[in-house]
Amino acid sequence: MLLQHIINTIESAVPLKWQEAWDNSGLQVGNRNADIQAALLTIDVTESVVREAIDKHCDLIISHHPLIFSPLKTISGNTPQERCVETAIRHNIAIYSSHTCMDSWEHGVSGKMAEKLGISNCRILVDGGQCTMHDDAQDSPIHRLTDSPIHHGLGIIGQLPEPMLFTDFLQVVKNTFGAPVLRYIAPTKDPIRTIAVCGGAGAEFIDDAVRQKADVYITADCKYHEFMDANGRIGLIDMDHWISEHFTRDIYKVLLEGIVPTYIAQEDKSPIKIY
Repeated sequence: MLLQHIINTIESAVPLKWQEAWDNSGLQVGNRNADIQAALLTIDVTESVVREAIDKHCDLIISHHPLIFSPLKTISGNTPQERCVETAIRHNIAIYSSHTCMDSWEHGVSGKMAEKLGISNCRILVDGGQCTMHDDAQDSPIHRLTDSPIHHGLGIIGQLPEPMLFTDFLQVVKNTFGAPVLRYIAPTKDPIRTIAVCGGAGAEFIDDAVRQKADVYITADCKYHEFMDANGRIGLIDMDHWISEHFTRDIYKVLLEGIVPTYIAQEDKSPIKIY
């Protein structure tokens, strides 16, 4: 399968135009005309993930986080990033990312979080509008996730099937995501039902979750003063950034079913350890 066809399939669901101005989504390494035999799905591109791609004979790595954010001035093997690029080129491995594009899809990162938690009646937390699915995607596996038009924006808000005590919900979140630890601020009422989520660093949307009357907001990378700002206004659950996004690999797997064989990287793990 041509790499460009795989890219077209992904971008039919999550167009590059949805990425944030600071982001660097898209093709990071490789030739669009390359013939791809298999793809390795990961959140981060690390040296161990590149080695796994080699071992599994994958000639494409699809990551959530881009390997290259800032321009590389050298490729001399002095940093892990440089070594990943060097090794990928040497072994004819392409690298593609759809970072904040996938963040912005209603069935993307946050949508998958909501699905895993059993949240229904979902809508986008911070709306970005909608667009029509590309014509060449009408018969693609994208229809297993959504129908056109495709909505985009950041975060998801919806309801639990039934009201739940916050302590019970904490355990559900912990078990669902395999989180070793959760930091939290208790909600202003208990039991809870309306839940907002945003994969990755989403503390900037706490006010949006409050305005939309969420009982609890789940995200990652919250600072102390952001916890203080939430206190007394909304319940806040903060988890590890990687853990909040790791189900994203499942989205790629569904998108590319029947297009190219895919494997979820076993070497893709949160770099943060809990002592």
